[in-house]
Amino acid sequence: MSAPTPTTTGLRPEVPAPDEPAIAQAKPPLRLGDRVFSGLSTSAGVAILIVLAAVGIFLVTQSIPALTADPGDLPGSAGFLPYLAPLIFGTVLVATIALLIATPLSIGIALFISHYANRRLARTLGYVTDLLAAIPSVIYGLWGALVLAPYVIPSYRWLETNLGFLPFFAGPVSATGKTILTAGIVLSVMILPIMAAINREVFLQTPVLHEEAAL
Repeated sequence: MSAPTPTTTGLRPEVPAPDEPAIAQAKPPLRLGDRVFSGLSTSAGVAILIVLAAVGIFLVTQSIPALTADPGDLPGSAGFLPYLAPLIFGTVLVATIALLIATPLSIGIALFISHYANRRLARTLGYVTDLLAAIPSVIYGLWGALVLAPYVIPSYRWLETNLGFLPFFAGPVSATGKTILTAGIVLSVMILPIMAAINREVFLQTPVLHEEAAL
């Protein structure tokens, strides 16, 4: 007579117990330099969040009286929109000028780096492009106001003399050079490395068959 099996007796077969989890190894103690760097990084991140929150609270609290006031109590009869409209128009105009300048240049730079430059030159130009993209915008702003603006005045005079029939170049030239066009040039220089780096990666990731099909 054969021995009973779990199938014939209706009992569930015994499942072997899972292996006990390995004891997690203790993390090595941090060195003094690591602890100092971690503390400074955490403090800097918290400080940035506090400053941003303080700026937001200040803007909200200072704008509540103007937003809740009777339009008749505000200077002018149309409320605060006449003060806001020039700021919006100037922002859009500067961004448009910057894109008109930076878009073709960034595409050309990206094409040269990804398709025409040799490997060593492409690596160097890519490194420089990524480095320029990491420069803070305030540095570009100071460079534009202190360095670029005085040097573009002769160019503006030439444009006013030869292309003054166009509305964009008409009118007297600014004595300081701090104009909308200067701001657009500075903004184009600021966004050019970022756009060139993105376009370069797009061109490098594009399959060759797709490039040949686009010709």
